[in-house]
Amino acid sequence: MNKRISTLYVLPVVGVLIVAALIVLFSAAYTLNETEQAVILQFGKPVGESIESPGLHFKAPFIQEVRRFDKRLLAWDGDPNQVPTLGREFISVDTTARWRIVDALKFLESVRDETGAQSRLDDIIDSVVRDKISSTELVEIVRSGDWDVSEDDIKSMKVVKASEGDKNLTREVRMGRLQLTRDILREASKGMPENYGIELVDVRIKRLNYIPSVRRQVFSRMISERQRIAEQFRSEGQGEASRVRGETSRELAEIRSEARRKAEVIRGEADAEATGIYNEAYAADPEFYAFSRTLESYAQSLSEKAVFVLGADSEYFKYFRETTLEK
Repeated sequence: MNKRISTLYVLPVVGVLIVAALIVLFSAAYTLNETEQAVILQFGKPVGESIESPGLHFKAPFIQEVRRFDKRLLAWDGDPNQVPTLGREFISVDTTARWRIVDALKFLESVRDETGAQSRLDDIIDSVVRDKISSTELVEIVRSGDWDVSEDDIKSMKVVKASEGDKNLTREVRMGRLQLTRDILREASKGMPENYGIELVDVRIKRLNYIPSVRRQVFSRMISERQRIAEQFRSEGQGEASRVRGETSRELAEIRSEARRKAEVIRGEADAEATGIYNEAYAADPEFYAFSRTLESYAQSLSEKAVFVLGADSEYFKYFRETTLEK
């Protein structure tokens, strides 16, 4: 009986101990995956070094907590800034960067979280970008160092010769966009304090544009330039059209003149041939030919309203007289 009672009391206690042990175990154990690193905090202060290896880890239960940080590349996107170039052209520069946390403990102690890191990067990268852009010509910022433009390319693109645009296109680029971004990355990395625990991996210029006031002037100049080129094309087209019309008119006049010449030749040959036929017919029977031609003349000249005043011995009516005399 006593054993049964003791068993009834022992089992709940053992169950409670097991549950407590499981709670303590779950509170003490934690895992990190491949993309994470962590710092152990005890009463809000970091304890020990940062933990970077993935897998199962343990900490003091209840009094310690795990602060996790990303090991992957993180994006930074700055706000577009209006910066004057070395040639005093005001442009809008939009920059982006990629960075990572390389020491979680330093990162936690210096900037606390990613929001704080973004704020620090704003100050560092924006400052370097402004300094580099303001000390660089616009053509060096826009063009690549390996971009080669020949005079033939410019002529094929119908760019206005002897203009500033031609000079910028044919100008040798000493640095270019790629080298500029590399210099910005190098200077920004130098300006990044080591106690931040941050590595700046890459900096890129995402977009370049003129500021609105300058953009309107540029657009107006581009429009007037395009209109000038269009007018030049129209003038060249009109000149070519006039030349084609002139050649067409000349060729048409030559064709008509040749056609008229050939027609006159054909008419002359036909008249000569007809005359020859008439002569042959007349020579074969002159009396019949004269009679036939006289009858044709009668058919064309005599009508109801025709009035002739002729002598009785007129040759015109000799065939009438001969016919009457025979009767």
